[in-house]
Amino acid sequence: MVIREAFFGARRFDDLQNKLGIAPNILTDRLDRLVAEGIFVRRKYQDQPERYEYPLTEKGKDLYGPLIAMLRWGDDWLARGKPPLILTHKKCGHDFNPAVVCDHCREPLLARDMSYRLNYRPRSDSRQRKPGRPLIVEDV
Repeated sequence: MVIREAFFGARRFDDLQNKLGIAPNILTDRLDRLVAEGIFVRRKYQDQPERYEYPLTEKGKDLYGPLIAMLRWGDDWLARGKPPLILTHKKCGHDFNPAVVCDHCREPLLARDMSYRLNYRPRSDSRQRKPGRPLIVEDV
């Protein structure tokens, strides 16, 4: 929810706390973890009293796709009637529903249509990962 609010424009601690309605210690912990993971950067905007803002990093901005995919899921499964937000693509001016599609054929990605394979080279030393169960989704 902290990341969602950042995409809606909240950058400062007080704004985030007011919008989310969570205790300051919980928000501090979450922001510290998100800064440590490189999702936000902590930047001072006032000296007395010390105040900070938390803009998204490029890594954080890259979470937009997964976020709107989850938004779509919520619209499909939790919204009663109309979705609470309408997304508009600024470049073309059209409202849209987020979709996760194959970048090759542009078809929607469904679990039942997927297969997976590992993309790593096993190490030749004794720490080599032991083969596990194949990563194949069936009957989904």
